[in-house]
Amino acid sequence: MAIEAARLSLSPSLAAAAAFRRRGPPPLVHPLRRALPLLLPRHRRRLHTLLAAAAAAGGDGGAVALSSSELRKRRGASSSSSSTDREDERLRSLRRLFARPDVAVDAYIVPSQDAHQSEFIAECFMRRAYLTGFTGSAGTAVVTKDKAALWTDGRYFLQAEKELSHDWTLMRSGNNGVPTTSEWLNEVLPSGCRVGIDPFLFSFDAADELKDAISEKNHELVLIKDLNLVDEIWGESRPEPPKEQTRVHGIKCAGVDVPSKLSFVRSQLAENGCNAVVISLLDEVAWLLNMRGSDVPNSPVFYSYLIVEDTAATLFVDNNKVSEDVLEHLEKAGVKLKPYEAILSDVERLAENGAKLWLDSSSINAAIVNVFRSSCDRYGKKRGKAGRQFGKESFSGEQATRSSGVQNGTLNALYKVSPVTLAKAVKNKAEIEGMKSSHLRDAAALAEFWCWLEGEVSESAPLTEVQVAEKLLEFRQKQDGFIDTSFDTISGYGANGAIIHYRPTPESCSSVGSDNLFLLDSGAQYIDGTTDITRTVHFGEPSPRQKECFTRVLQGHIALDQAVFPERTPGFVLDVLARSSLWKIGLDYRHGTGHGVGAALNVHEGPQSISYRYGNLTALQKGMIVSNEPGYYEDNLFGIRIENLLLVKEVNLPNSFGGISYLGFEKLTFVPIQSKLIDLALLSPSEINWINEYHEEVWEKVSPLLSGHSLDWLWKNTRPL
Repeated sequence: MAIEAARLSLSPSLAAAAAFRRRGPPPLVHPLRRALPLLLPRHRRRLHTLLAAAAAAGGDGGAVALSSSELRKRRGASSSSSSTDREDERLRSLRRLFARPDVAVDAYIVPSQDAHQSEFIAECFMRRAYLTGFTGSAGTAVVTKDKAALWTDGRYFLQAEKELSHDWTLMRSGNNGVPTTSEWLNEVLPSGCRVGIDPFLFSFDAADELKDAISEKNHELVLIKDLNLVDEIWGESRPEPPKEQTRVHGIKCAGVDVPSKLSFVRSQLAENGCNAVVISLLDEVAWLLNMRGSDVPNSPVFYSYLIVEDTAATLFVDNNKVSEDVLEHLEKAGVKLKPYEAILSDVERLAENGAKLWLDSSSINAAIVNVFRSSCDRYGKKRGKAGRQFGKESFSGEQATRSSGVQNGTLNALYKVSPVTLAKAVKNKAEIEGMKSSHLRDAAALAEFWCWLEGEVSESAPLTEVQVAEKLLEFRQKQDGFIDTSFDTISGYGANGAIIHYRPTPESCSSVGSDNLFLLDSGAQYIDGTTDITRTVHFGEPSPRQKECFTRVLQGHIALDQAVFPERTPGFVLDVLARSSLWKIGLDYRHGTGHGVGAALNVHEGPQSISYRYGNLTALQKGMIVSNEPGYYEDNLFGIRIENLLLVKEVNLPNSFGGISYLGFEKLTFVPIQSKLIDLALLSPSEINWINEYHEEVWEKVSPLLSGHSLDWLWKNTRPL
């Protein structure tokens, strides 16, 4: 699934620094506890149920993404009202809140993320989608007293154009001349205004950079801790909280037990002179504790925080989600349970005890960091201590130098990437075996599906993009260990394929036929692995233009697949390999070439990526998994993307210059690439050999899992060119 190499962010520098970091109901008694996501809702539904009900909830391959019409239904809007009136009323209601004494702002920023900076979010966190009507996974809305603007990246330009009302200005992030959110605020607001945010929804880094950027025009960043303004206008129509139980992710799939993982984290604490670390990313909590959940669409995670101390570990989660077997699993590992909303009081406790706290400021929300800082202030004054040192400047404006802190009981913090991030990205032997096994089962399901679809189209059977996605789900559900989709299927025929993260809805989808290209980007969550694959096909006769574009995308795919590179090479160095064939005729695509993938976890995983954005310096390492997905899109005509998942491996070479190791890729995805779309005249002999060898491997690995017509289909589609 195509993804930007860096999150849509508040400034280019933050986008580079935070590349691929993933990021309630009415107010609670304690204002700082109001936005804790455990208390905030979502309804978990399986994709097939949603589609069958013609109310598909889900995403565009990122956060949950609904059509504008579906969102309006869920908002309870009157069918007699025009969409423009509803959009106007939401903005009017939000702006009325600006004047409240406990708010008092001139502008308000609404990001896409939840309090854990998640890419996939529960339905109740779809504040930006609720406010704007734009349902893509990435975007930031900014509302002033007389203006409203929405920033999103190139994957969603066409979608945003369709979904936004005239009240909103679309800011095409990354295009020349398009300002960042902070630049725009500095331009449209008079000097000395107040810009409000919910500190639970911004990482500390993002909030800190925003504060600095708008201070250039003497604007003040206001952390509105006691309420979220969108929640206020959403009211009682917000969905209910997620209530599904968690489960143990068995050692056969996890590969390493929880005590060993906790021991590793504690060794990192000791090495860095820290007493505790706060883990806030949901997939990091799930990986570290060998647990899985279903609070978030398409991702087997659950709303929680984890604090690991040098002698203890505490999971902050809704106790109702913890079954007896999960409780036993945690107790054996020495992990205690506390209510989800107790995270802030425990951070205060650590400050009171003088703990040196490890905080990943690129992902942990600003509310938690500020609680720790204010607690350090309070308890430091009680002790008569002075000279506290922090890694950043506080929002109150007090100066501090970046430091890992001082010892002798002085309250301090270390700001550093989570110790779990890289450990999770480098897969162990069991995780790799699970990924390989799940990909073969997934390949069998896809072979059966393509065999069926080809037959239906040849008989001119009426099929919509939604029906195609439904049928694909049926084939996957037959496979052992299937749990869910890993994102909502991108099923785009013709012009819809040019919408990079298109998602069909029953109300507006197209029929799949034989006159244009059909792009299908899909994936699954299995008990032992996560898949993500894209294929583009034509059931009739492709045009020369389509064949040339497809072939050049394929050449880029092959070039990246065959890459050999020295260890410590960051992914952006390889990105040119996937684009150069397109560049030769002046073409390109507006998304990253590759993203990391979790093992039975998030389909988008950091810190590694392959992208034209050079800010992510994370080196590719043996055991990492990345996607290989170049593409090309002609607006309002067609889209092309070819995607496999790759395992980074060490390669044996006759030389070892500098005494270093060299790395390459091993394919995990085994589904035929349609030969009809290939212009052989453009290919070199080595590229033709790659295609033939790949198809031979597909046949050898997948044919034992098939029979009947699907086996015949696989045979015909893996013959040498």
